[in-house]
Amino acid sequence: MIGAAAAAVYPAARAYVAARRAPEVDVVRATQIVTAAGTPSALPVLVATGYVVARHSSDVGVKVGGRLATLKFEEGTKVRKGAVIAEIEHADIDAQLDAARRAVVEAEAQVAQMAAARDEDLRNLERQRALIKDGITTTQALTGAESAAAVSAARVKLAEAAIASAQARVRITEQALENTNVRAPFDGVVIRKRAEVGETVSPFGVAGQATREGGAIATIADLAELEVQTEVSENGVGRLTSAMPATVKLQAYQDQTYKGRLRQIFPSADRAKSIVEVRVSILNPDVHVKPEMTASVTFEEPASADTQAGGGGTRPGRSGDGAATQTILVPKRTISEQGGQPHVWVVSGGIVLRRPVTLGRDRIDQVEVQSGLAAGEAVVINPPSGLTDRALVRVKGS
Repeated sequence: MIGAAAAAVYPAARAYVAARRAPEVDVVRATQIVTAAGTPSALPVLVATGYVVARHSSDVGVKVGGRLATLKFEEGTKVRKGAVIAEIEHADIDAQLDAARRAVVEAEAQVAQMAAARDEDLRNLERQRALIKDGITTTQALTGAESAAAVSAARVKLAEAAIASAQARVRITEQALENTNVRAPFDGVVIRKRAEVGETVSPFGVAGQATREGGAIATIADLAELEVQTEVSENGVGRLTSAMPATVKLQAYQDQTYKGRLRQIFPSADRAKSIVEVRVSILNPDVHVKPEMTASVTFEEPASADTQAGGGGTRPGRSGDGAATQTILVPKRTISEQGGQPHVWVVSGGIVLRRPVTLGRDRIDQVEVQSGLAAGEAVVINPPSGLTDRALVRVKGS
């Protein structure tokens, strides 16, 4: 009787002991993304970090050196294209301009005087010509009248040239006066004030004042066109395509996301760092987005764009007849490889099964599974060495 009881208990005890000795594994469920027909969807392919910059930004400087007389801006001031935002002291140029304008008036008076003398000499010449016909005057008197008329005409031309020269000096002085004005190059916002009233500035900068190199007194940016300046490794830049959609997050506002679009991949790489600089336009910036903020960019690729190369069909797991698009994703840490063939370990009923799979594209820390796995199946993550097909396993936390 005791032997019969022992025989009945032994299989259960043996199974219990085997289950306790089975390796413990972590599992994760295969995820399926379903997109309705005609609905755009995007899957992440790469993440990069960088800084928010204005696409149009300028360090606005002075054209001439001098002492700043007025500043019409502070940080945050909105400016319009062509508006005067600062002035250099210009009392000396004002005096030069006044003198140049008076020189024009003087030259015009001289022209009037010379023109009157010319007209008188021309009338005298006409009288001498009439008298020579009547034999009243001499040829010598006629010749003298002709010479006097010619000299008067030349003096008028000389005076007119003096007017033109004086007017040119006025224009030069007016331009010199205009050069003391600093104007905004485009509509924007002052994001950095780099000088104060009373400071001496120069187009080439002032020794010991590195913050104003090149004579810059302000930095103006067009905050309507903001973008993220980021860097992508050479290994990842091949995944990027022109106008690729992206999601932008600011480090300061993690709960807020912004739509982005890849605007530019720089034509050269940094061979020392093995990176390529890229720019991503922020399509819907708000007041929270500010230049120089740290931002992360998740580059995305529309799922509807995935078709088999060279053929008219679609890839496995995707619909080519306008129906819903389905994509299976698993973490990369679930993939093992043997003999060049990728596989996963699927857990079902406490048994682990080795399942060959066909992989698609990488999606950041996940990978697309084209075949061999169904949505919702439990797969082992970071599979331990020594797993064998159809072996007993214990799932952590169960």
